[in-house]
Amino acid sequence: MESVILVDEFDNETGLMEKMEAHEKAMLHRAFSVFIFNKDGDMLLQQRALTKYHSGGLWTNACCSHPRSGETTLHAAIRRLQEEMGFSTALEKVFDFIYKAGFDNGLTEYEFDHVFAGTYDGPVQVNEAEVQAYQYRSMENIYADLMVEKHHYTAWFAIAFPKVYDWWKENKISA
Repeated sequence: MESVILVDEFDNETGLMEKMEAHEKAMLHRAFSVFIFNKDGDMLLQQRALTKYHSGGLWTNACCSHPRSGETTLHAAIRRLQEEMGFSTALEKVFDFIYKAGFDNGLTEYEFDHVFAGTYDGPVQVNEAEVQAYQYRSMENIYADLMVEKHHYTAWFAIAFPKVYDWWKENKISA
């Protein structure tokens, strides 16, 4: 059974809980989100597989998940990027945030989310159990689409994207 790391609002570990139980009880737990850009500054988006336990079919960042007990968040992010998208690249921590979002199936994501970013221009080999589709899109296109079609994106992406957008502009991720 997969567990998540329960944390307080300062990301101090408070215990472990089975993943689905933590989502049923809306317990704050550690998570990460990875944002990948190509050399042109476009962002890699994935469409979550329809079979995911929540947010199936919605568009989101390259990957996201939870670190395992005893695993650093950075190592977990690198591992999960390989598992979901089939590639590895260097990642940089850019910020973190806490969010809480309920879903139609009764589950709640309540996460202390560590956000990482990296660049990659090679082949993508998606894990079809996790990812239905993927595409690179310009930051301006995503920003405009998110303003009118927010329901096409995951809850955490809608919260994190404006902060990532600001970071991206400051760091001039492009050719």
